[in-house]
Amino acid sequence: MDELVQRFLAGDRRALARIITRVENSTLEGRDYVRALFPHSGRAHIVGITGGAGSGKSTLTGALTAELRRRGRTVAIIAVDPSSPFTHGALLGDRIRMQDVTMDPGVYMRSMAGRGALGGLAPAIADVVAVVDAFGFDYVIVETIGAGQDEVEIAGTAMTTVLVNNPGTGDDIQALKAGIIEIADILVVNKADHPGADVLVSQLQALLALSPADQRRPPILKTVATRGEGLAQLADAIDEHRAYLEQTGQLAAHRSEDARHQLLAITQQLILEEIRRAAPEAVIETLTGRIASRELDPHTAAEELAALVLPRG
Repeated sequence: MDELVQRFLAGDRRALARIITRVENSTLEGRDYVRALFPHSGRAHIVGITGGAGSGKSTLTGALTAELRRRGRTVAIIAVDPSSPFTHGALLGDRIRMQDVTMDPGVYMRSMAGRGALGGLAPAIADVVAVVDAFGFDYVIVETIGAGQDEVEIAGTAMTTVLVNNPGTGDDIQALKAGIIEIADILVVNKADHPGADVLVSQLQALLALSPADQRRPPILKTVATRGEGLAQLADAIDEHRAYLEQTGQLAAHRSEDARHQLLAITQQLILEEIRRAAPEAVIETLTGRIASRELDPHTAAEELAALVLPRG
């Protein structure tokens, strides 16, 4: 392990890939790597790219990466792909769409299977982000699956969340619904050369006008990612948002809230693992049967199961 960590810290990308694999598989060894590398993280700016399926997130991510590289910045891309409910494998199509930038030595791309997790992210995403951050990239871009309007988990991971919409596919209706619109730090109308783009921009402006006057309103940008149009303005907006977070103290607050979320989520997972180790399968099956037969409610059954490992107080 020490040798692999030293190679990682020396900039060896094979070491980076091997460590990410262990972390992504949630192995005990992977946790040890996170412990060793976590103190080296906290320098990259984490950007989330989210939005509905078909909005052009992958193309936009590739074009944004190319723009950041033109500015001399290094970029790591973590692209979360939908996965099979049976094998948990994924097509990893985002890697196919971004071949132009993945050959750049200043870019590192990692595809991750969603493995059925809700919210558009993979279960080990926070740990993987910490690892690539520790490697020294200037930006870490996390592209979510594209689950829809409830895909809000990215806001807890990313410092700047970019919500991508495009005209003519119902996104104009989706954008008006509460939930995903509220997590956006930057709003992007992609495929802005298509009919209806200006209408969508007007709808978004009308929606933002309803927000409190003292609340920051995210900029609305038009892009045509396939032609690289509007990407310089998007890169500028991301840098401006980071400066805003630093000046207002919200960056430190975000890191604190993210740390709290990770602490509670990991603790919950550890408790669940301990319960599964301590509880005989026969006990779980018995409680399951009693719930199914309506002899016992799920809350009481869960309390009985948790009591096997948790002290009563």
